[in-house]
Amino acid sequence: MRAVPISANPLKLDVGSHKKCLTICFFLTIGTFQYGLDYALVGGFLSMPGFLKVYGYYSPELKRYNIDPTVQQLISSLMTIGTFISSLMVGPLSAKFGRKHGLWAASALNAVSTAIMLGTTSKAALYTARLLLGVSVGWFFTFSQLYVHEAAPAHLRGIVFAFYQIMLSVGSIVGASVDNGTHTLTTRRSYQIPLAIFFVAPTIQSILIIFVPESPRWLMVRGDDQKAEKALRKLRNSDIDEHEFQAELSEIRGSTRDQVEKNNKWLFLEMWRGTNLRRTLLCLSVVCFHAANGSSWVNIYTTYFLTVAGVQSPFSMSVMVTCLGLAGVIFSLSFTRYVDRRTVMIIGCSACALCQLCMAIVWTVTPGSVVAGKCVVAFIALFTFFYVAYSPTAWLVGGELPNNQLRPFTYGLATALNFVGNWLGTFTAPYFINPAKLGWSAKYGYIWFGTNALLVIFTILFVPETRDRTLEEVHEMFENKVPTHKFKTYVCTGVETYAAQGVAKADVLTERTPYTAEKENVQHIESQEVKKST
Repeated sequence: MRAVPISANPLKLDVGSHKKCLTICFFLTIGTFQYGLDYALVGGFLSMPGFLKVYGYYSPELKRYNIDPTVQQLISSLMTIGTFISSLMVGPLSAKFGRKHGLWAASALNAVSTAIMLGTTSKAALYTARLLLGVSVGWFFTFSQLYVHEAAPAHLRGIVFAFYQIMLSVGSIVGASVDNGTHTLTTRRSYQIPLAIFFVAPTIQSILIIFVPESPRWLMVRGDDQKAEKALRKLRNSDIDEHEFQAELSEIRGSTRDQVEKNNKWLFLEMWRGTNLRRTLLCLSVVCFHAANGSSWVNIYTTYFLTVAGVQSPFSMSVMVTCLGLAGVIFSLSFTRYVDRRTVMIIGCSACALCQLCMAIVWTVTPGSVVAGKCVVAFIALFTFFYVAYSPTAWLVGGELPNNQLRPFTYGLATALNFVGNWLGTFTAPYFINPAKLGWSAKYGYIWFGTNALLVIFTILFVPETRDRTLEEVHEMFENKVPTHKFKTYVCTGVETYAAQGVAKADVLTERTPYTAEKENVQHIESQEVKKST
């Protein structure tokens, strides 16, 4: 029998009983396709003659089209600024309008920005469009993650976050593949054809979420109990046992009321008070793991190392490296339900650290050689695989830590800081790897080996285990100031009591002999252990 955390999740701990919710969560994550798509497309545009003829200039010295460094930086950085701004706005907007309206707003901004980029030849208009696109991508990214955190059953949150990473990886593959197919065109079509893909995913998502309920936990925070119950019922299979449903609903209702009563109306300040301070700091830290892994500089400068390695078709090889990322996230589906969150994060960060270290050592021994270039490309591929395999877990844990009312504020701030961290890594990388500056090239990996090693230590010391825990259980454990290493085995009696009240209500509804709360608590814990061990 494998060791599992004691959970108050009253639902059946399988996949088949929750196919409806998994389908809804999959559609809600489609928008994250945009982030991967943009990441892959724009890097290719900067090497396309058709794009450079419009936004660059012809260099007699180079005998080819080139682009001004300032223009190049603005094209990439304005997108990042947009994601930063939009992530900070998620808290107040989400609290007032909900998760679905945030995704619709993202789709509208995406359509406007894409139309501008397709039709304009003005740099000023392009800059404006990039900023708007960044805002939309930030909202797609954050609103969808908030929704799936709050909609998915506790034991399946890992799977739905793999959906998000799959969509992001597919976006990167599509972007790199389309760039590879159009980069030889010398007209504006070379970049207009890839840009048109920006319309596809948001349009599909905007139509589908018409039929999707709002987040039941957001509705409960607003005090709309009846709407919350209807939303939760729409998320669960129609044949769900009424006792399971009422137990889950009662957990959400009781815990959310406790959370709302303890917070004042100044939620940005409430994030930093009492037990919320620990939760906020942990959320910010774990979400920013992605920036500290060093993925930004590895992804952006893959083509450079492909060139050093003597690869004939760097665009095609970039697609292959991106495909390894997709393989990594698909691989994560095989263990996300069965391996502790802390274990995944420790192994993932350790693997990223070793890949960064090996790249640096190889380049130190034989700098600039074809052999070194090939070794670096191999470790970039391995880094991509391990990083993408563990990455959804860091996003998942970051969103599980805040309480229901503060989640959009805390998670939005964490996402914004992560975008800043990624920008900082990308912006400073040239100073380390450019021969005209420090000229470290792949030796830059020594720094990122150090940051990944710190992440491993931080996870061991401070990150609690949340696998299979409901969001209400996580709240109770933080409120009770449970030490980090006791999260896994802690029994949440408060949440169990709420669940028992829900079961008692279901007994009345189904005209069944009522259980006592004490008896239900014991039977519930025992049934969870049996279900998990089989």
